[in-house]
Amino acid sequence: MEYVTAVPHPFSEAGEPARSGRRSLAVALLFGALGAAVALLSTRQRWAAGTATVAGGNFPLTAKGSDVTGVPAALAIVGLAALVAVFAVRKAGRFLVSGLLALSGAGIVAAALLGAADGSVLDDKAAEASGDTSATVDALSHTGWPYVAAAGGALILVAGLLALRYGRLWPAMSGRYERGTGAERPRRAPKPVDPDRPEDIWKALDRGEDPTGA
Repeated sequence: MEYVTAVPHPFSEAGEPARSGRRSLAVALLFGALGAAVALLSTRQRWAAGTATVAGGNFPLTAKGSDVTGVPAALAIVGLAALVAVFAVRKAGRFLVSGLLALSGAGIVAAALLGAADGSVLDDKAAEASGDTSATVDALSHTGWPYVAAAGGALILVAGLLALRYGRLWPAMSGRYERGTGAERPRRAPKPVDPDRPEDIWKALDRGEDPTGA
């Protein structure tokens, strides 16, 4: 009679963390890179529009995301740098960098949502166009691009949370890039002494060797 046990196979238990690490790594890289690209692209689009009353009539005004706030673009670059730096550090350093990645995404979401209804930039443009410092923008409208930027920040936030949860399972930069290990380099074996070359004899004597090979 065949013996059946409910105890999990040790190899399956050992392989599960590795599979989780690979899956989370792939998702974090995809979300982090895609989120940064979306956030950067969104800040270059029109976020708000309106008109200013001038002597000749109504003057159209527009504001891009970078005009409203520079925070999403700056944090998107910080998030990309943190995503790369995760693989260059270990242990506590990796935890701190992962936290920075998550905070970058959260900051993008907050800044984009705050800028979605901000009309102060267009008010400044209206005052400049009309020559009246108290002038404000008329017919103010907003586009959906701030929410697209917020979605990009959310992707970066998810990448940071994955790094915090599974970062310890991710690979680190190869040890050949590390310096300062204190290991002494192996010395090359000296070339054989040619008795017909006086310079070889003198070099052997300088090294404390017997040039005769005795």
